[in-house]
Amino acid sequence: MSDYIIHLVRTEKIADGTMAYYFQRPEGFTFKPGQSADLTLVDPPETDAEGNIRTFSFAGAPSDPYLLFATRNRNTAFKRVLASAPAGFPVQMAGPMGSFTLHKNLSKPAVLLAGGIGITPFHSMIASAAAGAEHPLLWLFYSNRDVEGMAFYDELNRLVKSVESFHFVPSLSGDSVPVGWTGERGNISPELLRRHLPDLSGPIYYVAGPPAMVSAIREILTAAGVDEDDVRAEDFAGY
Repeated sequence: MSDYIIHLVRTEKIADGTMAYYFQRPEGFTFKPGQSADLTLVDPPETDAEGNIRTFSFAGAPSDPYLLFATRNRNTAFKRVLASAPAGFPVQMAGPMGSFTLHKNLSKPAVLLAGGIGITPFHSMIASAAAGAEHPLLWLFYSNRDVEGMAFYDELNRLVKSVESFHFVPSLSGDSVPVGWTGERGNISPELLRRHLPDLSGPIYYVAGPPAMVSAIREILTAAGVDEDDVRAEDFAGY
């Protein structure tokens, strides 16, 4: 793991309350989809008790010309500073780090279970597959209260049409759905998974999202007979 100073190129709203940040990529820097980095604000104009450091998953493909991070907006000094930062704003990055990466046995499908901003490491994996990287069969189950809160939703729908080995199953857990909605309803459950997967005991499962969601899905998978060794998880507290 190394330290770098990276500079903001642009920002983009990718869902209600969610922003994407594109940074210049240091020469020679690489990472594996699913890995993360610590970002530290350099001499920020304000700070608070939560501090100036956050851990973010890389959200883009390793072959992209930029580094992409995404986060939910929260009323903290870190998020306020980042949201208002101009192009060229410097951030210290330490990384890459982490082992939340795809398995190498291509005969076993990867089932990606995302809630909220937990989509970021999975978006990196899917973007990498779209760029031609070797990968197993990918199933993404993505749960949110509403479509407006689904980060990368439009892009994921485009990718499912262009990447033959990628399957996308969005699910809405809120009280209302848009007219014409053809996705799933409710939280991720064994019943939902069985409607799409031929065998729950075959894949390797990756779970990312808020801690309560990650814990709940771990429990329902093991209760459904999935081997604990086939479940890998990463939670996103406070994001």
